Amino acid sequence: MRAPEMKTLLVVYNSMTGGTEQMVRALVMGAKLEDGVTTRLLHASAALAADVINADGYVFATPENLAAISGLMKDFFDRCYYPALNRINGRPYAVLVCAGSDGQNAVRQIDRIATGWRLRRTAEALIVCTHAQSPETILSRKTISPPDLDRCRELGAAFATGLAIGVF
Repeated sequence: MRAPEMKTLLVVYNSMTGGTEQMVRALVMGAKLEDGVTTRLLHASAALAADVINADGYVFATPENLAAISGLMKDFFDRCYYPALNRINGRPYAVLVCAGSDGQNAVRQIDRIATGWRLRRTAEALIVCTHAQSPETILSRKTISPPDLDRCRELGAAFATGLAIGVF
């Protein structure tokens, strides 16, 4: 009997005040519970089109900045979009957003890019709202609550399991 093929989950993120990074690290902890998946965690500035093309599924994670994805996430998509176009059709993705308000516009932006790439979102976007609204709270270091980190771990475990067993 042939061993199942190892799948790769690519997690691309940017974090300015630590919130998004805490979320992706929890997600990766959950994903690593699945033996059939290799998880690659890359900062948006380091992720290349080849990383996207060589992965089987994706998690895109960003802080909400001025009701949008962060500039470095936009840069990642700008650099990788055309080289990966028509080479990753049908692959699954999920979205994490660390928001100061509602995070919905950042999710919409990623969904529109993913639609162009012909990806399939496999879960509701996971948005953690910090309610940071003043200059001091917006720029301060974030601490994500244990229940929200649990949600991130659960998403990572579910996504990796779906990849491993071929549900996605």
